[in-house]
Amino acid sequence: RALTNHATVRVAMSRGSSAGYDRHITIFSPQGKLYQVEYAFKAVRNANVTSIGVRGKDCVIVVTQKKVADKLIVPSSVTHMFKITPTIGCVATGLVPDSKNQVMRARQEAAEFKYKNGYDIPVSYLAKRVADICQVYTQHAFMRPLGVVPMFCGIDFEGKEAIPQLYKVDPAGFFVGYKAIAAGHKEQEANNLLEKKVKAAENGMTFDQAMEAAILTLQTALGSDVKPKDIEVGVVTAADPKFRILTEEEVDKRLSIISDRD
Repeated sequence: RALTNHATVRVAMSRGSSAGYDRHITIFSPQGKLYQVEYAFKAVRNANVTSIGVRGKDCVIVVTQKKVADKLIVPSSVTHMFKITPTIGCVATGLVPDSKNQVMRARQEAAEFKYKNGYDIPVSYLAKRVADICQVYTQHAFMRPLGVVPMFCGIDFEGKEAIPQLYKVDPAGFFVGYKAIAAGHKEQEANNLLEKKVKAAENGMTFDQAMEAAILTLQTALGSDVKPKDIEVGVVTAADPKFRILTEEEVDKRLSIISDRD
């Protein structure tokens, strides 16, 4: 009977479904998939929040949805945007508790780097460190991948030259720099729109163009106009390299400019 059971399990597992192979994070399926890692990507999409990042000539703009789940919650306490250092911002798309954990670790890495080396951590190196940690989470049975996709933005200076940086890290530990990128629920639709906008601005976007591209892409992907209280906008520029989250009044002003232009 035991042999029969084993045979049944083997047949079920060879059918190409996830049967059995999604029980452990460290086991590949016959198709070469790690199902638990794929489920982490799904968890990010299921959080129903879309975020956009756009890199301009001398700035980076990040925009994300802000959803207050309950009327009793203080809206200002709900955020997906975090400061890692005064000059590096992060938009975390996905599960909020996982986001807070990853932000805390990123802050720790940034502080440690500055203490050891005497200068601020470059955005690319911070993204690499966070990605390395995410990758370790896919190797051990006693860990689980975090259901969060962080985007890091900032301005790196090489001599007097200011270089805007935008990086995205995924739960599998893959990271790369982008001219523009989306994450979350409507990721694919937003990325298709961003490709066209980046292609149209061959020489890079100005601050106003990048701001318009980010907000319009989010509006179009969601299929509706957004109100100032529905979104968060973070900016970092070469002139003012400190990461700043716009106030509701500033967001309203930007939305009015965009709607007037339409």
